[in-house]
Amino acid sequence: MSLINTQIKPFKATAYQNGQFIEVTDQTLKGKWAIFMFYPADFTFVCPTELEDLAEYHAQFEAMGVAVYGISTDTHFAHKAWHDTSPAIQKVNYALIGDPTGAITRNFGVMIEEEGLALRGTFVINPEGQIKLCEIHDNGIGRDASELLRKVKAAQYVAANPGKVCPAKWKEGAATLTPSLDLVGKI
Repeated sequence: MSLINTQIKPFKATAYQNGQFIEVTDQTLKGKWAIFMFYPADFTFVCPTELEDLAEYHAQFEAMGVAVYGISTDTHFAHKAWHDTSPAIQKVNYALIGDPTGAITRNFGVMIEEEGLALRGTFVINPEGQIKLCEIHDNGIGRDASELLRKVKAAQYVAANPGKVCPAKWKEGAATLTPSLDLVGKI
């Protein structure tokens, strides 16, 4: 069953962010857009490249009112240790949520049960707590934060402009479509 347009389930977790441990809950997300970026594990190979890439776009996401969260089944203590030792992760100033019980990872359908690790799952959540984007990758395939930025802009545009849709490769400021009978067979 798809998670698109479903409400996120209640959760409570501890995250590491900017030298502090913070509590993050489903209520923390209410009223703003959020990105949940699940990754397999700290101290690995592809994961730091993805989190560093996302860190390079973090200011743009913040300017759009989007909170960013990295999530793995590691503890918040492991996140701190990784931050303290990895040059790539030292660039991360968004919250890294620890999910050692796997509860959040399971709620989003990205748990690899036999390994206790998450798949590479990316979720965009609207201010009402509904999942508007869901992408799940094999763990060998890294993600691109610039493409995620484009998709979040499209999701925000569609939310702010009911009745409009964004075509393939849509970029901010480009033409959109208004679905109608007049367009059927003409695109």
